[in-house]
Amino acid sequence: MKLAFSTLGVPGLPLADVRRLASEHGYHGVELRTHPEEPVHPGLTPDERAEVAAAFEAAGIEILGLAGYARVAAPGDDDAVIEEIRDLLTLARDLGAPFVRVFPGGADGSPEEADATAARRLGTAAEYAGDVGVRILLETHDSHRTGADAIRILGLVGHRQVGALWDVMHTWLGGEQPLDSYAALAPYLGYVQVKDIASTDDTTPLALGAGVLPLAECVEVLSRHEWDGWLCWEYEKRWYESAAPLPGLLDTGRDELRRLLNESA
Repeated sequence: MKLAFSTLGVPGLPLADVRRLASEHGYHGVELRTHPEEPVHPGLTPDERAEVAAAFEAAGIEILGLAGYARVAAPGDDDAVIEEIRDLLTLARDLGAPFVRVFPGGADGSPEEADATAARRLGTAAEYAGDVGVRILLETHDSHRTGADAIRILGLVGHRQVGALWDVMHTWLGGEQPLDSYAALAPYLGYVQVKDIASTDDTTPLALGAGVLPLAECVEVLSRHEWDGWLCWEYEKRWYESAAPLPGLLDTGRDELRRLLNESA
């Protein structure tokens, strides 16, 4: 498995510094938070996109994916959500990223309606995703936080360009065991977001291995099934100002993931 970290942990950091951190601390790639307050967003010009892609390639650091904020199950107009996803897909193509992240966001209304809305939008966006060679990944999050929740949508879509992003915190908070999460998501799995927290009541990000999340079980399940994708550390510094700065934790996080991988081999 290859290791990455999300720029959610270093909010607003210039991309040159992001690349430097990845190189110096032994990470193979990064997930780029894609938002107007960040260096990467759909408003970049073609020249700016080409410059970003070339700089990452020259540094030998892969752009794992773009973490967007489209909410595919939310009430409202389909066209606006589909356009938002298409913009993310175009940006990912231009930057050479294989994945874009979307959220469910279907807390309002019935679960059946949310599932149908999300599947309809994702099915439409999947055709363009196929054209540009990028996969859309539905994160286990908010209204669909477990693998069992997510596959209700993914099973309706049934398109190879639409898959899953397993956020291990949300499946755990949803009461799902790692083996069950993997079993549900395996046919769709794009990559895995790892993190650690103190408790169900305190989700302030911690160094990997310092909290209660079943990281060892998750890695063991992935290894047992010979899954060889990405583990991406999503450290939510942007939402928790009091959390320790991520750069000082990157070495210990890398070492913890390597230890878990070695023990599960």
